[in-house]
Amino acid sequence: MITIRLNAGDIGRIRFALSPVWEAVTSVRALSNNTARSVHGPWLQKVRPTIEGDDLTLLRALIPSYGYIPDFLTPAPPRRSTSLESGLAAIAATPHELVAAELAKLHKDTPDPMLPELIAHPAKALDLITSALETYWRRAIEPDWRRMRSLLQEDLAYRLDELASGGIERLFRNLHPSIKYTGDRISIDRPFCCDGEPMTGQGLLLVPCVFTWPAGLAVTGAPHVPTITYPPRGLGRLWEDRQDTTDSPLADLVGRTRAAIVSHLDLPMSTTHLANQLGVSAPTLSVHLSILRNAGVVTSRRDGRAVLYHRTSLGNQLLAASTALASTA
Repeated sequence: MITIRLNAGDIGRIRFALSPVWEAVTSVRALSNNTARSVHGPWLQKVRPTIEGDDLTLLRALIPSYGYIPDFLTPAPPRRSTSLESGLAAIAATPHELVAAELAKLHKDTPDPMLPELIAHPAKALDLITSALETYWRRAIEPDWRRMRSLLQEDLAYRLDELASGGIERLFRNLHPSIKYTGDRISIDRPFCCDGEPMTGQGLLLVPCVFTWPAGLAVTGAPHVPTITYPPRGLGRLWEDRQDTTDSPLADLVGRTRAAIVSHLDLPMSTTHLANQLGVSAPTLSVHLSILRNAGVVTSRRDGRAVLYHRTSLGNQLLAASTALASTA
């Protein structure tokens, strides 16, 4: 059991963030666990051939299939940037003594012949690790990052609404089955404990993470910011193939372009992202989106500088009914 105690100041400093580095690190574990029948089965089948022959030996040594992962590999995302580059920079800036200490703990828990050399030369270890993570990210994660990011942003919007409308109790009510909030503490039902106590006054960071499924994970030891990562809502539809609406009853009703828009909005997308997916100009797409929004088929919300569109319940019903009709035709 992992326990994180929160004082009033910590509760007031709860924040959310996305982390490409978290995704890269936890996806290596997904690859190692060979969970082809899991929710990530389609991704695993697609990615394995593309990274076959790549040297994942270092990353597999650092990220075992079970148990402890050095906390410096999953740094807290900076407040003003959630890019891969900022995450790798945070790893590269880890104090060398902390790198050596956390790698030594890893070697004690999960011995590997590569680790003693890394422990003895932490500066070199950081160079090797950041380079390996960047190469792996480009091959395994980046091709699907837009789709993943849309799902994560959708989850963040929902969690923030929960926090704003019902406070911390409502936020943690359905964050993850293993994560409970009672009184002044958060408990995470895990078969092992994290070493060390968090520093007070740092608040709490919540990070939705695609590849942490099915578990909720935590970073608690000082000097790291107390962090909980959890699978986002709607993860089961992340790798689903989109329905072809070209010759569907929905296309007959609203036109092929609008039917394709409705089909593509399984996850929230910006106008630019959706235009690239459909191969139409942004002004043309905006006209179609405006019509669909006025009809109550899609809706939108602002996320920073972008406006994200997604299907409404009416849009879901139209798409489902169209698919049912097409299958019986």
